[in-house]
Amino acid sequence: MSRVTFGNRGGRIRVDTVKGKAGPPRPVEEVVRELKASRRAAEGDYRERSLAIHGLICARCSREFDEAHRHLLTVHHKDGNHQNNPADGGNWENLCVYCHEDVHSRELLGDYLGGASSPAREETVVYRGEDRSGTSGLATLGERLKQTLEKGKSRR
Repeated sequence: MSRVTFGNRGGRIRVDTVKGKAGPPRPVEEVVRELKASRRAAEGDYRERSLAIHGLICARCSREFDEAHRHLLTVHHKDGNHQNNPADGGNWENLCVYCHEDVHSRELLGDYLGGASSPAREETVVYRGEDRSGTSGLATLGERLKQTLEKGKSRR
């Protein structure tokens, strides 16, 4: 029978085979439930530590939260590595959901417009239609934004 062990390191799954012991296979739903529970436990651990260290306040907009609204605070990893969770909380900052979304959307757009390509992310937003010159075709949203920014710079 195989024993499946789920680890929190990079989403790896380790399968150990024990010979001589046979048993019924476990349902997929049970394995997925265990995986989600272990991930929630690991995430909740650093979230609670970050809230205890940094307090119930957003590091960007300085909005303070009470216990009833603490669910609106998220933990942002400054270096982008969710596995880097030092005990002193040096890689974390508490951000409200609005500021957290703003940080990640700015990073994505900035990387795209700056020409930095990340193999882990792929922008799939496509614009279909005619531009002002009358040509039609497909262009990514980023290309359309670049064109608009260049037109704005040339008008100045």
